[in-house]
Amino acid sequence: MTRTPEFLTTVDSCVERILAHAQGDLRVGAPLGLGKPNVLLNAIYARAQQDPALRLTLFTALSLARPQPKADLERRFLEPFLDRQFGRDYPDLAYVTALHAGTLPANVRVHEFYLQSGAMLGVEEIQRHYICLNYTHVARDMHAAGLNVFMQIVAVRNEGGRRRYSLSSNPDITADLMDQVAASGMARPLVVAVVHPDLPFIGNDAEIDAGFFDIILDDTASSHALFALPREPVEIAEFALGLHASTLVRDGGTLQIGIGTLSDALVHALLLRHRRNEDYRFALRALNDGVDAEVTPTAGIGSLAPFECGLYGASEMVMDGFMHLARAGILKRHVYDDHALETALAHGQIAELLTSSAADALHAAGVLPDRIDAPALARLIRFGIVPDAARLSDAGVILPDRALPLDLREPTARAEWNRALDGRRLRNGRYLRGAFFLGSKEFYAWLRNLDGDDFNGLSMTRVSDINQLYGGREALDALQRRDARFFNICMMATALGAAVSDGLEDGQVVSGVGGQYNFVAMAHALDGGRSVLMLRSTRTSRGRVSSNILWNYGHTTIPRHLRDVYVTEYGIADLRGKSDEDCILAMLSISDARFQDELAARAKSAGKLRSDFVVPARWRCNTPEYLARALEPLRSRGGLPQFPFGSDFTAEELELLPALKKLREVSARKADLAVFLLSSVFARGADKAERALLDRLGLSQVRGGREWLLRKLVTHALRSAVKR
Repeated sequence: MTRTPEFLTTVDSCVERILAHAQGDLRVGAPLGLGKPNVLLNAIYARAQQDPALRLTLFTALSLARPQPKADLERRFLEPFLDRQFGRDYPDLAYVTALHAGTLPANVRVHEFYLQSGAMLGVEEIQRHYICLNYTHVARDMHAAGLNVFMQIVAVRNEGGRRRYSLSSNPDITADLMDQVAASGMARPLVVAVVHPDLPFIGNDAEIDAGFFDIILDDTASSHALFALPREPVEIAEFALGLHASTLVRDGGTLQIGIGTLSDALVHALLLRHRRNEDYRFALRALNDGVDAEVTPTAGIGSLAPFECGLYGASEMVMDGFMHLARAGILKRHVYDDHALETALAHGQIAELLTSSAADALHAAGVLPDRIDAPALARLIRFGIVPDAARLSDAGVILPDRALPLDLREPTARAEWNRALDGRRLRNGRYLRGAFFLGSKEFYAWLRNLDGDDFNGLSMTRVSDINQLYGGREALDALQRRDARFFNICMMATALGAAVSDGLEDGQVVSGVGGQYNFVAMAHALDGGRSVLMLRSTRTSRGRVSSNILWNYGHTTIPRHLRDVYVTEYGIADLRGKSDEDCILAMLSISDARFQDELAARAKSAGKLRSDFVVPARWRCNTPEYLARALEPLRSRGGLPQFPFGSDFTAEELELLPALKKLREVSARKADLAVFLLSSVFARGADKAERALLDRLGLSQVRGGREWLLRKLVTHALRSAVKR
């Protein structure tokens, strides 16, 4: 239903309007991540703080928060960076601050279905009220909770005196939620749009009529910087993992990726495969102990060749990686929302650039009917098969330079069409679809500057479409998502193939299920689809190294009956259709050598691995040292830069990072810290270059013994990090 929205220009007037609507019981829904209107949410939270009689319940996810320094040295490094990255005026979410401080008022409750990774561990209020959901079920359960307000930021574009609106970063649940409301016949929540001038305008499914909203708030108070993720460094083990994972991708296929350094490593490897294929193959041979990756057991899943057809992106989250793949000419396979046309493309009957036999192929595929009528002509115009100026008459289809016959049953008629279509290019295809986006400043600038086919080829849409095959277009989705590779990240995995991605065995939630289960299940449902779960084989905590591949664990995100492909820095384990023993062997082969014997012993004691099994000598090479040696030639040629996609840190900050990492490592063990502290005290004073770095931390001139000692520690750490 289209309505006339109420246009407001101050946050305060919007708050009053919302409170009047809710009548003392605010049940507010807001999108995950970037789509939250922080300023408006903070103003509403402030009113609930002031008025204990006002009940506020918030349903949302991924409440983004800037890092909060915990120690003096961390503060000295982070504060200038955070001011530069987010701006001094960035409005942190007040309820997140209160949750961490344990000061959330009794009349306020926050429910999240996905948490910023690790940020809420031990925060009792949010752990108690976390709601465990598949992303695709959020709209349903938000509606069931009886929302009476829904709010999000929107993008605007002014063209020819007309103002256009876009859900931009978050069309994920909004339309699904309103559909749930309409189907139920219940009262519609008050829908509030908050204009953000820097939010990239996205067209297609994200564009929405102003009449969708009840209130449109346009106040300069909401013009703060967008939350931009800092670009992170990638370690050698992560580069190794990305190289292995990239071999699973087929040219002409479909790609889903998440966020984080493992995804960055995968994207970087795909770029190497496309741009520096000889170096790419050399690195893979080195990782595989001289064996060509094309003859490994998993070689048939993907390819090592550069991309000719390119990839189509169908991803819950759209992030920087897709930008880099698009710029490189890898993300270029377009899909079309027409089953017959997509079938012709999938079967190679036509290409996006039509040839002199296109009419025959399109007629055989059913795109060109036996006789052209008005609906058929509209379809041909929509996809660029004929020009916009084409019109229908009794004499035929009239083009600017010719008339074409209406009846295509005869070869002579199709020959005329063949000549007319030769050289035309299909249009209104999509190279990337997603449900929400989040990324760096560079990524947001890229989105803002898209135009022409690049703009039209991106579609942000409902999560119910992206994350599953239901909704009435299953056959078309399956056709478009051919040779799908759905890459997700997990924290741990069991030797029998279960994944731990979102929580700990004591019930504490680290992040959330999100769409991971959906994509794993969808990979099994799609012909040619594969689910790929990526994880580091080990983790280090307080100086102690532990394996992430376990015999068993007291929490599961993905059950073992959905096991498919796992990738670590040591290789690929293809578990689909394998026996339990074969799965154990595959997982052992990608485990760190330090933990293989223990894992094998557990499997033997459970009767799942033959008693005479001996770990092969090749698997004993699964060590960090082996990876470093194998990838050193590529690293030395500039193929594995620490920040493969650039850095948000200054040159001085980049020099400080290894020293800060060194201090964090030695602080994990009291004995190591004591030795390091003693060495620092007796080390020589800082030289000119070191003094410049100390100045960045405010330690060029020290005040008191504490700062003197801190200066000594940092100076010694700078030298120790260089030696390493």
